[in-house]
Amino acid sequence: MNQQLADRLRFLRAFATNPRQVGAILPTSRLAVRDMLDMADVPGASLVVELGAGTGSQTGEVLARMAPDARLLALEIDPRLAKVLEERFDDPRLQVVCDSAENLREHLGEERADVLVCALPFTSFEPGLRRRILDSLPGVLRPDGVALIIQYSPLIQSELRRLFPSVRRRISPLNVPPAFLFACRLREDQG
Repeated sequence: MNQQLADRLRFLRAFATNPRQVGAILPTSRLAVRDMLDMADVPGASLVVELGAGTGSQTGEVLARMAPDARLLALEIDPRLAKVLEERFDDPRLQVVCDSAENLREHLGEERADVLVCALPFTSFEPGLRRRILDSLPGVLRPDGVALIIQYSPLIQSELRRLFPSVRRRISPLNVPPAFLFACRLREDQG
């Protein structure tokens, strides 16, 4: 069985086990991931954080774009998917953490991310959890950092605008379903 099919089956199994936590039945397409990452300077980042790493559809593309001395901290709450990530990517720049995105600050300490890549299914989270995670995002970024958020609905846009002075949106129509890509910055004059 090829890796793409195996990933789809793993993702579908994780979705069936906990649909509100996974939020989609298929991993994000490579085209949507590339469209999203094009909205930030990943090659210039020293620290990239990924929330909701899943089977690694974003992880592989982030690693391919990162500088040799950069770091990627990937959080994945599902232990089976976190294990897949650790086994798939033999890269010293990657640190996989099996934990909730709610606990990101504990793993960052005093560090702040240049780029945050987020594929969490915010619209399927209970409102309190969604708000706690979203409210934490500006505080984990460097002042010139960017949060890249992929969703399958534009509903989150108003919440992002409440938190970030600059929110750009792009649509990746060839993803199934079409993906809404957001680049959120702490300063208006960026990007």
